[in-house]
Amino acid sequence: MTVGKIHLKTEEEISLIRQSSLLVGKTLGEVAKAIQPGVTTLALNKLAETFIRDHGAVPGFLGYNGFPGTLCVSPNEVVVHGIPSNRELKEGDILSVDCGVLMNGYYGDSAYTFPVGEIRAEVRQLLVQTYRSLYLGIGKAVAGNRLGDIGHAIQSHVESFGYSVVRELVGHGLGRRLHEPPEVMNYGRQGNGMKLPEGLVICIEPMINLGRRLVMQEKDGWTIRTVDRQPSAHYEHTIVVRQGEPEILSSFRFIEESIGLIDE
Repeated sequence: MTVGKIHLKTEEEISLIRQSSLLVGKTLGEVAKAIQPGVTTLALNKLAETFIRDHGAVPGFLGYNGFPGTLCVSPNEVVVHGIPSNRELKEGDILSVDCGVLMNGYYGDSAYTFPVGEIRAEVRQLLVQTYRSLYLGIGKAVAGNRLGDIGHAIQSHVESFGYSVVRELVGHGLGRRLHEPPEVMNYGRQGNGMKLPEGLVICIEPMINLGRRLVMQEKDGWTIRTVDRQPSAHYEHTIVVRQGEPEILSSFRFIEESIGLIDE
């Protein structure tokens, strides 16, 4: 059913998005096993592409508006859209890995920020609280609530720790297209914005900076980094709005079987 520009998903469509999202989770689980000092982000990208194709799907990001990678790999002060390269990971880095797949005509999309070896305590806290903010936002994604309730839950949590919310980049709807309406902001006021209907599939993805919220785009046309070069964390789930309690379609289980829970 289509309401305005919003396409609400049938149970059959939700099942197909769930399958695609599950493959994203499994792909990120394979990537998690390989993340260590000395590994290049290009090697992680190749691993992910091979895994996705071996499971009957195609990379959702590769070629999207000209993007050259299967993964967006964004270290440290890079917020999102980092291009895979021969850059080697170093002890103490963090790395946001965003992955999408297209399978059976529907996309899956999810992201996770990984510590590389031992990281500074203040950076680990940024990861933990960004992770928690994702689930606080998801908890508001129930039928009858509003988009602003999601953003407010995320914003109020992370700002209580002195972090800042990136404003220029937002979550989105998902389905036959990688980016569908509506935009899902990580900031907002309670009770504001579009009322959430049952069957709406959205990606909620807080992008939270240790320092100031200002970002800039590099000359490659893709890489977004913090202006003050302070670290940024990014987590993303694909969810469907339900009555009473949202349903998470993507999965961090395969990641956390490899590295353990980030929220400790």
